[in-house]
Amino acid sequence: MSHIHSGDYALELRRLHKNFGKTEIIRGVDLAVRSGERVAIIGPNGAGKSTLFNLISGRFAPTSGDILLGGQRINGKKPFEINRMGLSRSFQITNIFPKLSVFENLRCSVLWSLGYKYTLFRFLADMDDANNRAEELMQMIRLDKKRDVLAMNLTYAEQRALEIGITIAGGAGVILLDEPTAGMSKSETTRFIDLIREVTVGKTLLTVEHDMGVVFGLADKIAVVVYGEVIAFDTPEAVRANPKVQEAYLGSVLADEQAASMGH
Repeated sequence: MSHIHSGDYALELRRLHKNFGKTEIIRGVDLAVRSGERVAIIGPNGAGKSTLFNLISGRFAPTSGDILLGGQRINGKKPFEINRMGLSRSFQITNIFPKLSVFENLRCSVLWSLGYKYTLFRFLADMDDANNRAEELMQMIRLDKKRDVLAMNLTYAEQRALEIGITIAGGAGVILLDEPTAGMSKSETTRFIDLIREVTVGKTLLTVEHDMGVVFGLADKIAVVVYGEVIAFDTPEAVRANPKVQEAYLGSVLADEQAASMGH
């Protein structure tokens, strides 16, 4: 590993620690994600997965250690600053405007990313690029037929698709998705994995996910977090076969899945 420059990594965590009071939640995490890699973060509840996401996206500052985005330190920066540097996060709690249409939601996100935040008076011609990008995004997330439907009237799966559109609207190179398929049916989940795969081509993706079907269907690599430490970071096959992982976490999950599939 020593011959690899940090510039080869889209995202790097170095000896990352996070304490809340006397409680150590993240205990010395090292993780290096290459550009264009899709990484799923898995682990039991309370392992620190969400805290890790909150550290990377700037909601929390680390107690010690470093976070590098494209080789630049981002620890201590505010979420919007990190976002401007090319990292975008989708929240489990939807970040859509319910009373705006699909198109308007996407256009708002694009304008935001183009830096039109504080200009109320702009000629519509200036918004051509934003309009075009919004139309493009709408087709990517397959909501072009719902163009003028208010976000609050979309199905749950469609709202999640819109959320993905909003997340990628700014063209960020690193995308964080927090349990993207939570609450979806099996068929919706399958379609959604395909959608995520398509819209994140060429981007670096980190996702926290409980559904092992999604994990194995989407990830190039899996990071297993147990008690605030990464106990394995490897291909899905290697992680599945790792005795340490089976003992700490996967054994019970895979056993449950096997039992469920035998029950069908």
